[in-house]
This record gives sequence, C-alpha cells and structure tokens, in this order.
Amino acid sequence: MNRHYDVVVVGAGPAGLNAARTAAQAGAEVAVFDDNPRVGGQVWRQGPGHAPQAPLREVHEALTGHPNVTVFSSVRVIAPLPPHALLLESAAEQGGMCVSYGQLILATGARERLLPFAGWTLPGVTGAGALQALIKGGTPVRGERVVIAGSGPLLLASLATARAAGAQVVAVVEQASALALARFAASLLATPSKLLQAAQLTRGFAGLRYLSGSVVREARGAGRVEQVTIQRGEREITLDCDRIACGYGLVPNITLAQALGCALDVRGAVRIDDLQRTSVQGVLAAGECTGIGGMELARVEGEIAGYVASGALPDLGARPDLRAQRSRWQRFAQRVDDAFTLSEAARALPPDDTLLCRCEDVTLGEVRTHAEWRDAKLHTRCGMGACQGRICGTAAGTYFGWQTAQPRPPFHPAQIGTLMAACEQDLASTD
Repeated sequence: MNRHYDVVVVGAGPAGLNAARTAAQAGAEVAVFDDNPRVGGQVWRQGPGHAPQAPLREVHEALTGHPNVTVFSSVRVIAPLPPHALLLESAAEQGGMCVSYGQLILATGARERLLPFAGWTLPGVTGAGALQALIKGGTPVRGERVVIAGSGPLLLASLATARAAGAQVVAVVEQASALALARFAASLLATPSKLLQAAQLTRGFAGLRYLSGSVVREARGAGRVEQVTIQRGEREITLDCDRIACGYGLVPNITLAQALGCALDVRGAVRIDDLQRTSVQGVLAAGECTGIGGMELARVEGEIAGYVASGALPDLGARPDLRAQRSRWQRFAQRVDDAFTLSEAARALPPDDTLLCRCEDVTLGEVRTHAEWRDAKLHTRCGMGACQGRICGTAAGTYFGWQTAQPRPPFHPAQIGTLMAACEQDLASTD
C-alpha cells in the first residue's frame, strides 16, 4: 500500500488520538498508526474484561465516525523513508506499507525503566507496567501473591489493576523516601483530581505493606520466583511471593524521533517548541516522548499538535486555555519528577554476575569494565539483540551515565517483503 496523508500520527494513546481528532476536525486527512491491536496506548489499554475507559470511548467514537480519519492497529514503523515517508508493517497483512505525509506527529509514548537485580530473569518477574498489560491482556493472577516495586505513580496504577484482578498484593516497595512522598502528597492539594485518583487507587493501602525508601535486591525461586529480598536502609526484608512487578518509572520512547534527526533535550526527551514542533521541519511531537508528564498533559499536547499540523493554529494566542492547561500539567509533572528522582540505593550496582543484557546473555561485570557504551557493545555484544539495547541501554545509562547509541532501522524484525517495499519506494522516487 502506498498512500499519502496530510497528517500522519504515530501512536494511538491519549496524545495521538487527541491529535488525530483535532487535525481531522480542522479538515486534514489523517492516518493513525499503532502497534497494539487496540487503540488506547498503555494508559488506556483495553483487553479481555477491560472495557475502554470513558475518555477513550469518547475520543475513539469521534474518530470512528469521522470520514477524514483512518486508524491502523497492529502496525509497526520499521523505518523512516526520505523525504517524508514511513515504512510500516502490519501484523495482519503480508508485505510493507509506504505512507507519505505532509506533517508527522510523533506520539510514541514511553517505556518502563527496568533496572536489573539478582534473579530478575526468573519467570514471574516483570515490569510494573508490564504487569498491568499482562492482566489487561488476559493473564490470570487471581490468588497470586504479588510484590510491586520500583518508583513512581505507576506502582499505584499497577496495584489497583492487580487487586481488581483478584491478586493478593503483599507489598508495594517504593524507592523514594518517606519525606519525599509526604511532600508529594501535600503537593497534590494543587491538583485535587490527582489526590482523589491516588486515594481511589490505593484504598489507603489497606491490607498490604507500603515500604518507602526500599529497593528490591534479589528474587529467588526454583524455576519461578518464590521469594524476594528487599533492602530497606540497613535492614533486609524477605517476602514470599508468586510475582514481582518492578519498574523504576518511565523513559521517553524516542527511537523514531532520533532516526528522523529530531534534537533531544537534557532529559533525553524530544525537544519541542511552544507549538509542539520538533527541530525537524514538518515533524511535531506530543505526549510522553517529549517528557514524562501523565495522561492529562499528553492529551492537551496532542490537541495543540493536531491544530498546528493541520494549519488551524499558527500560534497559541487564540487559545490561551490550551497554554494554561499545558502549563498546569507541566508543573504537576515536575513535582512527580522531583519526588521520585532515583536514590543512590536504586542506582546501586547489583552483583557482577547479574545479567544486564538478556538478549545476548551479557553480565553487568562484563559491561562495567568498559569506559563507554560503544566499547561495551563492541566487546560484549551488549545491546545487539532483538530489542537493540532498549532495556540494557537504559539501565547502563542509569548506572554509568553513558550516552547509548540509538537503534538503527529496521527498528523491529521485519519480513523480506516489507524491506522490498522500501526498495520499490526508493526506485519509484528516482524515476
């Protein structure tokens, strides 16, 4: 398939869906591409027994009924193509799709930061967000003893999802200190909706242990996780469990942005201006790929990006309400970032025999003898597996402060027919 659209949106989460709706309402022909089988992204993920949330239903119905919008699910971006096109692959069809665009909106979201610990490759150990995704995808957890660990508000969302699915959450292990958490809780008075949401998610932490200033040090088990050891100050706590869900916040998903040449800011997120425009002409960005800020910020950024991409909003002078909303949720995002900054305990190196790169079976000890990511990669194959360093590269950056190299196209394993479609596109552009 070779098609052209006025606006192409990559990502069907809160930012992408709101961007698509706004651009379509302004008259642009819009295509939305997402690699999940259902729209919603991670925040609004659907699944068996998990019906769409009200905000998702509202925006999805608006898109479904709009003649200017086409939504493609289970489609991955394989590579950018010059001058303004993308090579994509659908899980439902053979061969690739080459789609060109007038304006491109990146709403690629974020992924979890996974920090290795002894035993983290045992079956039953996942990320905190990954536990949510598994449950919403139909994985049964009823009656299982679950420890949720790491840092940030995602732990509370995972707690609520696990409880609703019938799991017995025995502990939430948060690396932030009690003082940082108290200050953050007090700051929620400035955003009452978030205070109410936190109360609903936690139920006052009834029936479980909430351990602040604590980190997971080891998972143990015979073929599957059975116990977890937690470091809390000078004390070690061991708990019996059937699952460990451990994630240390989120990092922006910037793979496509980097491949397009978009500049990054000091946080490693896509750098944008006041109108959500990146440093690359015709490319905008919205949502978590521009910095971790939550669903509300993603929605308003998506709306601004949709207006700008469609040409309906040359500046924000006509919509001061959008600027005010964005500023409000940016301030909230900064408070979250301040409260859940990783402590020294969270950044402490696990034992040398702990796997850092699961794809290539490379241990932390093998990697840390090198001066930088490139050397480690060349000598150990760390980061050269299927995920192209998305997991181990992020961990190495956290532990050693290394700047890790960006993944190269193709971003995912692709069919030969898909790669041939790119060649055909190149030949057609030279005719």
